[in-house]
Amino acid sequence: MLALVAAVAWLAGTLVPVVHPLLLAIVAGFLLQHLGWITPSLRAGVATHRLWLATGIVLLGASLSVGQLREGGLVVLVAVVGVTLLTLVLVELLARLVFDVNETLGSLLAAGSSVCGVSAVVAVASAVEADESHLAYAAGTVVLFDAVTLVVFPLVGEALGLSAVAFGIWAGVSMFSTGPVVAAGFVHSEAAGQWATVTKLARNTLIGAVTVAYVLYYTHRRSRPSSDATPAPAGSATAAGTVGLLWREFPTFVLGFFVLIGVASTGLLTDGQVDAIETVYGWCFMLAFVGLGTDLEVAKIRHSGLKPIAVVLSALVIASTLSLVAIVAALG
Repeated sequence: MLALVAAVAWLAGTLVPVVHPLLLAIVAGFLLQHLGWITPSLRAGVATHRLWLATGIVLLGASLSVGQLREGGLVVLVAVVGVTLLTLVLVELLARLVFDVNETLGSLLAAGSSVCGVSAVVAVASAVEADESHLAYAAGTVVLFDAVTLVVFPLVGEALGLSAVAFGIWAGVSMFSTGPVVAAGFVHSEAAGQWATVTKLARNTLIGAVTVAYVLYYTHRRSRPSSDATPAPAGSATAAGTVGLLWREFPTFVLGFFVLIGVASTGLLTDGQVDAIETVYGWCFMLAFVGLGTDLEVAKIRHSGLKPIAVVLSALVIASTLSLVAIVAALG
């Protein structure tokens, strides 16, 4: 199903070049889901779209080299760390002081919007033992903004005439989940897709630090003794399972991506081999984005509620605007 729909989307994008094939693939996946065409017998196959995305990202490393990364390496590093911290703090402050959102829900929203979308929400939810309703609200909000930013960011980039490097870095530090970031980057241009992927993967590596920080914070809160109560054991149990949790949630395909960058930097790959690999990862992305469209379920988005949306929207507008100005100024 993924391959068939991806081929149709590619053909349609070739015949009508006004719309990028990747966007058509996402829209097609969305329609398949909501028309009820993803039958139970197809769900296991459609669920492999995460594997295709990871495979495509690993193979993308063959198109890059250490020399290319030096062009904007410092900008990427500063932008990733700066925007992640800014977004994290903004969401926490807005949730607690402005919109009066539950503390645990605010932390889930902060993790998801500052690091790597639903993956960070799940990691922090497990670490802080959030209940199912908070997890649903946070995940629904992230999915909503994944859908919105996937459309809005390429339009803004085109309207402002951003360079491939500037747009790629901006999308990588501002958007939430890996799939939409990669899609938005390649919709802009091939180079923007590469920079968006590199930046987003660098940002994803911060999931460990953010999760540990929340584990320590909530463990300290739970273990704080009351007048005559013994410390709750939940925090200790959570802390003990942190290493296993981080390994499960850490995007390990990042390691393969950087290995291939190292191989490409040695000159072992011929131009023909690189072209062949680019063709393969292009099709991996096509399959992945059909599946990504099936994940954009209206039912999930309805869980979000107005307050979480207001919190994340406010933080996104502030952080993305400041980061865009800083990135453009840094790149000249």
